[in-house]
Amino acid sequence: MRKRRESPCTLETATLLSPLGTVRVDACDSGVHAVRILMDVAPAERSGEPPPSLRPVNGGSAETSPELRRCVEWLQAYFADPRSAGSLPPPAFHHPALGADTFTSRVLNVLFRDVKIGETVSYKRLAEMAGNPRAVRAVGGAMRKNPIPLIIPCHRVILSSGQSGPYMSGRGDHLKQWLLAHERRREEG
Repeated sequence: MRKRRESPCTLETATLLSPLGTVRVDACDSGVHAVRILMDVAPAERSGEPPPSLRPVNGGSAETSPELRRCVEWLQAYFADPRSAGSLPPPAFHHPALGADTFTSRVLNVLFRDVKIGETVSYKRLAEMAGNPRAVRAVGGAMRKNPIPLIIPCHRVILSSGQSGPYMSGRGDHLKQWLLAHERRREEG
């Protein structure tokens, strides 16, 4: 019996101007495929400024995917006030790494579901939460494979010592520190 090949998704892309610089979102009608932080500027607190704006890349009309719009709205709310994002429904995800029956998928889903805005979790604790306390290095690998950072909050995974640890394969450590401070500041404020 031949396997029927699913038709490839038609991706739409939007960019969000944020305090971190440009955030790119790729989505189809079924959900978000990827969120990428393009490291074009150093993060800076932009207090008093309006929430970041959306700049559609592919014409951006009313025909934009509902999941792409939901993702952009979630990100805008997050950068304006992380608590407000916590009350919004997150977009659906449509990336193979999140639907597979793998340890990476389990780790990312546990992280998304159980580690809330303003909280942190150690790599070791996340391994325990995902059902394999000895898989600390595998948790690090799952964080590197996260296709949807910010929404699946790999920036909230820290070292057991309490230090922030690496982010985006060591290229974005300052982004991780900014995100954690942004969430703490808003939680305390």
